[in-house]
Amino acid sequence: MHIGVPKEIKDHEYRVGLTPDSVRELIKRDHSVVVETGAGLGIGCEDSEYEQVGAAIADAASVFESADMVVKVKEPQPDERKRLRSGQLLFTYLHLAPDAEQTADLVASGASCVAYETITDDHGGLPLLAPMSEVAGRLAAQAAAHSLEKIRGGRGVLMGGVPGVSPARVVVIGGGVVGENAITMALGLGADVVVLDRSVPVLRRLAARFGPSLRTVYATAASTETEVLAADVVIGAVLVAGAETPKLVSADMVSRMQPGSVLVDVAIDQGGCFETSKPTTHADPTYVVDGVVHYCVANMPGAVPRTSAFALNHATLGHVIALADKGLKQAMADDEHLRHGLNVHAGQVTCAPVAERHGYTYVSPEAALGL
Repeated sequence: MHIGVPKEIKDHEYRVGLTPDSVRELIKRDHSVVVETGAGLGIGCEDSEYEQVGAAIADAASVFESADMVVKVKEPQPDERKRLRSGQLLFTYLHLAPDAEQTADLVASGASCVAYETITDDHGGLPLLAPMSEVAGRLAAQAAAHSLEKIRGGRGVLMGGVPGVSPARVVVIGGGVVGENAITMALGLGADVVVLDRSVPVLRRLAARFGPSLRTVYATAASTETEVLAADVVIGAVLVAGAETPKLVSADMVSRMQPGSVLVDVAIDQGGCFETSKPTTHADPTYVVDGVVHYCVANMPGAVPRTSAFALNHATLGHVIALADKGLKQAMADDEHLRHGLNVHAGQVTCAPVAERHGYTYVSPEAALGL
């Protein structure tokens, strides 16, 4: 198979779909790879490093035009979506539930579009989302600490306080991968941390891991409101696989939060879990609503692209190899978890939450592929 790796063009996105090590693995299996010039510079990899392992270097138009499979990191931007064609395979993060325009363009392209974030595993997890969730959770605490600074619009509170002065109170909504990593960093910074979740087993697991340093609270409307209104920082770490994130903090609640408090919405790729959230960029990461600082960067792991790109490649490479070795249909016939990643195929929407959200007729991956 001929595999194309374009340079990411989303604002301040420096990751790359395949590292030189990953390209080498594909070349060894007799596949060919073309990489857009400069695609790896954001992670410190020169074009020459790709050439040394056997890749060709070309411009963006040539990469899209020649590739049987395009491997990216972030959702294709409008100019990239115009270059997709019928029969082509796109493998990347998509986050289609809150994005009607992208969904329509991918349907119109006729391409087969496989989303990292909806591929599952034997344990019910999302293995290709997990490494970026780890990064984003850790970054969320860092972003919150910076956003609390007065010069950034925050309350002027040091996350860990100092002897005799209380630390920041951090509320983490959601105890999954993002939440657990946000808790790790926030506790490490010395914050007073509370986690809200609706799963008692999750709360039990977090309590066992972190001990009395972490306060666990079962999430109800009442407990969420109480904790949010008392918080210096609220980190939204909620995920519903493939679907738009529910709004767990209302605009009314935001209006009653302490002035200078901070909301970090890690769920913004899926629409966000705060009613006042809207996507921001690394170039302009925050805005203020009712005196509350909102950090809603839609590609948070792009801030640490080298760490993120290598972690992501470790998770994606096996699936890239399967798709390249077997082709789309056979790879998906052999792996039900990979089938869960198929969101769009040949003009049909094959992810139920996306179809429901945007009014398309849902076609199962099995039916769409003729399995």
